[in-house]
This record gives sequence, C-alpha cells and structure tokens, in this order.
Amino acid sequence: KLDSYKKICAFFDFSTDGRRRLSGGNLIIGHPDRTWDAGTYQCIATNSVGTILSSRATLWFAYLEMFKSQTRSAVSVREGQGVVLLCGPPSHSGELTFTWVFNEYPNFIQQDSRRFVSQVTGNLYIAKVEPSDVGNYTCVVINSVTKGKVLSSSTPLVLRTDGAMGEYEPKIEVNFPETVPAAKGSAVMLECFALGNPVPEITWRRANGVPFPSKVKVQKSSAVLEIPDFQQEDAGGYECVAENTRGKNVARGLSVFTAKPQWIQTATDTALAIGEKLLWECKANGKPKPSYSWLRNGETLGGRVQVENGALSIAAVNLSDAAMYQCVAENKHGVLYSSAELLVLGKTLLKARAGTEVVLECRPQAYPQAVTLWKKGNEILILLLPGGTLKIINVTKADGGSYTCMARNQFGTASTTGRLLITEPTRITQGPTNMEIIVGESIVLPCQVTSDPALDVSFSWVFNGQLVDFQQDKTHFERIFAGDLMIRNIQLGHAGKYICIVDTDVESLSAAAVLMVKGPPGPPSAVTVEEITDSTAQLSWMSGRDNYSPIKGYVIQGRTAFTLGWQALDTVPEVIFGNTLTATVVGLNAWVEYEFRVVSSNAVGVGEPSPPSAKTRTEDAVPDTPPTDIGGGGGTQSELVITWEPVPEELQNGDGFGYIIAFRPVGGATWTRAIISTPEVARYVYRNDSIPPFFPFDVKVGAFNKRGEGPFSSITTVFSAEEGEPPSVTPGGVLARSVSASQIEVSWRPLASAPERVLGYEVTYWEDDTKPDTVGKVRVFGNQSSVNISALTGNSQYFLTVSAFNTAGTGPASPSVNATTKKASPAQPPMNVEWTLIGAQLTLHWDPVVAMETESEVTGYQVSTRFRFLSYSRVRTFMTNKTTAELTLPANDDYLIQVRVLSEGGEGAATEPIRIHRLSKSFHPLLNRN
Repeated sequence: KLDSYKKICAFFDFSTDGRRRLSGGNLIIGHPDRTWDAGTYQCIATNSVGTILSSRATLWFAYLEMFKSQTRSAVSVREGQGVVLLCGPPSHSGELTFTWVFNEYPNFIQQDSRRFVSQVTGNLYIAKVEPSDVGNYTCVVINSVTKGKVLSSSTPLVLRTDGAMGEYEPKIEVNFPETVPAAKGSAVMLECFALGNPVPEITWRRANGVPFPSKVKVQKSSAVLEIPDFQQEDAGGYECVAENTRGKNVARGLSVFTAKPQWIQTATDTALAIGEKLLWECKANGKPKPSYSWLRNGETLGGRVQVENGALSIAAVNLSDAAMYQCVAENKHGVLYSSAELLVLGKTLLKARAGTEVVLECRPQAYPQAVTLWKKGNEILILLLPGGTLKIINVTKADGGSYTCMARNQFGTASTTGRLLITEPTRITQGPTNMEIIVGESIVLPCQVTSDPALDVSFSWVFNGQLVDFQQDKTHFERIFAGDLMIRNIQLGHAGKYICIVDTDVESLSAAAVLMVKGPPGPPSAVTVEEITDSTAQLSWMSGRDNYSPIKGYVIQGRTAFTLGWQALDTVPEVIFGNTLTATVVGLNAWVEYEFRVVSSNAVGVGEPSPPSAKTRTEDAVPDTPPTDIGGGGGTQSELVITWEPVPEELQNGDGFGYIIAFRPVGGATWTRAIISTPEVARYVYRNDSIPPFFPFDVKVGAFNKRGEGPFSSITTVFSAEEGEPPSVTPGGVLARSVSASQIEVSWRPLASAPERVLGYEVTYWEDDTKPDTVGKVRVFGNQSSVNISALTGNSQYFLTVSAFNTAGTGPASPSVNATTKKASPAQPPMNVEWTLIGAQLTLHWDPVVAMETESEVTGYQVSTRFRFLSYSRVRTFMTNKTTAELTLPANDDYLIQVRVLSEGGEGAATEPIRIHRLSKSFHPLLNRN
C-alpha cells in the first residue's frame, strides 16, 4: 500500500493479517474499512530474473455524513433583490447532487430563469425575490454512489419592510473557474447564474467567436452549458453573458484539454555482452506532457545508469546490470508501466585490491560430475579447493591476468574465461570535519579520494544512520564535486553525525564528522499565572532548548478577546535576562480575561513562542476611563438629546457597568442626573415641556460599575431640540461618478427653499443590497453640493442616496444612484530602475509596468525627489507618461529618488528609495541599477 507515488509505506504480512489474503496474484480484503483500507495499492511480482511493479489501483469509500443539527438564521431581503441561500454540505466522499425543498417535503424547487441550484456549490440562487418566495428552504443532498440522502435544517426567507428594491445591473454569483481541465471524451458542465432586477438573461459564446457544434447543449434556462465527448477542438475560452435592461456582466474561463498517458514506444527484452552499450527509449503522449522515470527490480535507478527524457543508457554493461527494468510515464491524470529484461552475457572481469585474498569459483553443470582444471594464460594451476574453487592469498600485481576454468566428462569439454585485475588501494584525501554552523547558512562537507583509474568509485552519505536521499530532499542536500555534500539553508534538524561512504568494485571506506547547528531558542513551556490583581500578573515559566547558543532574554506577550493577535506587554523587571524565569506583567486592564506566552532570544535570533497559558481574568476595579465624544442635539421639541461613545468592554473594569448622565442649563448650579445601566447604550433623551427650544446645556457623562463610580468626561455644551420638523423635501439632480479605485464623487442640487431649516446634506452609500452591514454615511454642512466618498473597494458597485438634515433629524432620501469604482492601481512597482549621474544631470530609466487584468490601465509615472535644503526636508514631484526622466541635482545634497506608477485607479506601487549623494566635484559618469 502506497502513501505517495514513489514512497512505499506498508508491505502486507499475510501470515499475520486476518483480513487480507492472496489468491494467486489477487489481493482479497475481507470486511473493508474506510479508515484502514482506503488508499493506493501496487502488486510486486518477483522471480529469479528480477522484480516488477504492477499499475497502481486506488480504493476509496463513498460516504455522506449528516448535517449538523443546528437552527439556521433567517435571511431578510427586499422584494426585487437577489439572494443566495447556502447549503454547506456535510463531510462526504463521492459525487453529490443537490436539490432544495420549499416549505414541505417533497415540494422541490422548480428551476427556471429566476431560480437556480448549483451542482457545484449546492447553493440556491434567486435572481429576483418575489413575495411568493417567502417561506422555509431545505437543502437536500444525495450521494450518487451510495444513494444516501440527508436534509439540512430549514432556512427561513423573509421580506424586509423598508420597501422594494430598485432595478440594478446583473451580478454574476455562479461562475465557472478561470481554468477548467477537461479529459478527452469526458462531459464538461459549466455553470453561470446572475442576480439582478429585472431577471438577467444568460447567453453563452466562445471567446474566439466560433459557433458551438451541434453536440453542445444549454440547460436549466441557459444556466448550464454541457459539452459532451470533449475533444481537443473544444478547448479554449468560454464566456457567459448576463444581461438585463440595466446593464450586463461577463464571466470568462479557459477550458484546457487533458489526457492520460498512452504508449508510443516501449523498451523490449534485450541480451548484451559485457562492455556493450545499452540504450532503451520509451515515449508516451498525453496532456499535460508525461514525465518519465525508470525502475530496476522495482527500485529507483542510480549509479552508472543515465536517464534523460524517457531514455535509459548504460555506457558499458556488466553482469550486475542484469535485471528487470520498467519505464514509468505519468502525468496528473494517469500512470503507465512498461517492462523489459536485460540479460548480460560474456567474459567476467574481477577486480581485487593488492594484498587481499581472491576466490575464483567454477561450478559447471554436468552429469556425470566433471573434472575441473584451472589455467592462468598457458600455465596449468593445481592449487584447488574442493568443488573446483581457486583461492589466491595476498594477491600482487603479478597475479593479474586471464584465468580459464576447464571442465571435462565423458560427453565433452566446456570452459569459461575471466580476467583478474589487481588495483591500488583507495584513500580518502579530504574528509568532513566537525563543524558549528548557524541555522539558515549553507556549508559543504568535503569527501575527496585518490583511487586506481581502473576502479568505478561511487559516493553516498549517511545522516544519523539513514541514507541521504538526494531526490527526496533536494531542497537541502546536493552532491557536488564528486563526493562533496552541500547542505543549503541548514535547519536545526540537520544537526548530527554525517558519514561519507566511498564504494569501489573492491572495497568500501568511510569518514565521519559531527555537525552542530546553532539556532534561535526552542519555545519555553509551562507558562503559569502565579498571582493576579486588577492590573498586574506574576508569571513563571520553564526555558526551552538553547540550541547551542545561550538564551539572552525573554519577552512576555498577551492577548485578549479585544486585541488583534499577540501584543508585547510591559514587565517588571523591564528587561528579562536569560537566567530569569519569573516576571510581573504590569499595565493590564481590570476584569479582562488574558492569555500569556513567553518568547526567548539568543545571539542567533528570536525563537518560537511558548504555548499560551491558561486563560486568567484580572480582578475588577472602579472604572478609570470616562465616555468620550460627548455630543447630542436634535430630537423633537422640548427634548434634550445627549450622545456619547460607549466605553469599550475591555475598559469597563467589572460587572454592573453603566453610565451617569449629568446636565444643567449653561450658567446653572445644580446638576440633573440620570442613570443608564446598559453598557451598549450611547444615547439619552431628556424630555420636559419647560425646556426652551435650541437652549444650551452643560453636559457630562460618567461611568460606574458594582465597585463604584468612575470619573466624568469634560463638560460639553449641547443644545436642546429646535422647533419644527426634519426637512421634508428631497434633494434633486443626484449624480455619482467614479474618481479612482477608492473614491466616488456624489453631487446634487442644493434645496433653494424648504419649509424647514436645512443644516446640510447626508450621503448614505452601500456596496451590496444583500449585505446591509456595508452601509456608510457622510455629512456635509451648509450649501455644499458635492462630496467625495473615500476608502472604498476597487472595481465594486456602490449605491448612494442624498438626504437633507437639521437638528430635528434627517429628511427623506433621494432615489438611489449607482457607480462602480475603478479597478485597483497596479501592485507591481516599476522594475530595473537604472540611473546615470553626469555632473548635475541625473537620467533615470525603468521598465514599463503592465497592469494585470484586475488592475487599472497605467496612465503614467510620478517621479519624486526628496532632498534637504538648509535645515528643511523638501519633496518635488513631476509626472511623465514615458519610462525615462531627467533631473538636475544641485551639489552637496543627499537625494532620495522614487518612481511611482499612476493609473485610472489612482496612485500605484512605488520603487524602494534610491539614495544619491551629489558632490560638488562629481563630474565622472556613475552607472547604477536599483
């Protein structure tokens, strides 16, 4: 059983496995189990000739779990608005199909141009909601393999009461991927559906304008395009167009033709004599183009065997090369195996190191038993061991030569000849030595030898007892200069013992070294809160591994439900040295739940943080932060409206939090107080018929909790409500236009006359009617007739209305208008900035920026020069639509030069600053590149 394409992770022991057994070459699994048996399998077949691997077989189990039993929130929409109801299928394996039930099972949703169920996401899309759509919706999921069926909890759909939605252009919610891989002969389904009012019409077309062939089908009110029996000519760009009377949108994607490998040429069984060259080639077609690898007796090749682009070659074969070989062609859609046998025939060459013992065996097959005789050249040797074996002790160069074994019985004679070559000993001239190195650096461990030219020398490395696999871990390990080992970007796990092993035909040598890797400290542990008050916490911890570099210090970090991630905290002592394992954190907020962690550092760097401590809450205390932004005004006659910014929960310091509102007429002596016990409230209205209209009051707001009262805010003047009503007239002539990727300009005709007083105008804007939480507001005062809305999202549609307001409130809103922000500015700055300085003349040149499809077109570039003039720093900028610029730089100043790309969407990315020092006598040319 395999856990990846090339790594065997488990061999089955059928003698002890009660569920699995072999029948011939078949694997039989009893009581299959999803946890233990799912995976990829290969059969290994072995005989006296060699070993081969079968094709891979994958076993997987289809299943469908139940939906979680939890109530789904109601979805509130306006009539005429589009909506998406999410299915969220449970954990599963196997293809799913989706349907939706309306109110009661089996009242299934009938799909049409207004309603669509995606078989990719499972979601239900309603282009334009009508009153008849109100009700409960249930997602039904069916596993196509097991036929199992599960139903989700119902999702209520309700109508909002603030009126019907106006018309708007289509918004494509269901879109096919930018790249759709399609196998030859498969059926390709592309989905496309849009929300809009009126209901959009969906049409399809090819990007190259070629008409669809007759086999292409459009289903489900054009929301699905089916391409059966996909072929090479069907590949290319496809476009879905959603259109209504308000506009249109287009979705695009590229369908890519794919095919699993198929053999064009394979290797065949081959017999060669010793010393002859072997060349095998295998070729396969497929999309994408297959990659090739070779196996020898089921294992990855190495040593003298050369493999390139599917071709295997051995310059001069020897007896050890005889084996079963397999060529493997694969792409991500399939894998093929082709097998061939290599048989090696001919004379034997035996190599031996001088001074060693050599044994030559001769075991002829004969009956009756043959008589055996050895000859060296023409000299007959009689020193034989039983069975015809010849032993030579302490061989020398003189013992080299040709040896012939002759066997004879009454039926005839046979002989075989081999050559004995005596070689000089191999020696390691430079081996690895013990070293210390820092994490992230790279080193070379040498392993150089001198050897007899007649010997084939091979090198291998062992790390902590395991053979280094240069293919599997090529990110870090590489063999260079014969036997040297390069280790790139060393990590802590690379520390240990390295052994270089040198193998020849006659001997094996080795040299070892220990590599010590210094790195940042390991994470501290056991972070414990020993004692806690309303503003401090005493912590203790245990140090982590120093990784061969002493720990120099610690930093304590904390987080709460109110912080963005981990924050460094103030401590006593302020600097925590490496020999300290306790500290007190100060400056904490009262009645807040904290987690703490500790980070250590040494001379190498900062280590990983410790696991967080248990959550611990500080003690409560009297509030110490008053409310801010005290204001108010408006309301109806005889009312005093007071507003404030609520105190955040993390600053409330305890339970029972509330506000004390105090107010008095300006110049008065007695404060009127009111208590509000709800922390989230930010407004108080005091009503009394004796309050004069538009009368000033001193106002202050304080805070309290169960521990007592905290401080009050500073005193602010707030006016009571004026007489009259909010404006009743709507501004006219409302227009909106996109200024950049983040700004839209809104303009209107100010009200020339109105029954009520007008203080100014309020612009309300939102990005999507299906997302009411995106609403924003901007107010302008006086007779202003336009405003820029900023901090918007690029390439997004916004809806906007304008209302008049006074202190009594906001009047009715104008009909909504919409505008789409421009695409975002290019994120890529100008590259390869070159500059030449001759005297005072600076010439700049840079590569043009090409905008991505999702970015605005480039309109030019901004060159900015920052320099010091006397004691002031000044910046000069100018724009150009070229990729060159010329500047004059006065002498004796330091300059920082930047080039920024400009686009319809606004300012884009800028280069890193280029620092240039202009000397008074610098007249020779300097050429630089940034």
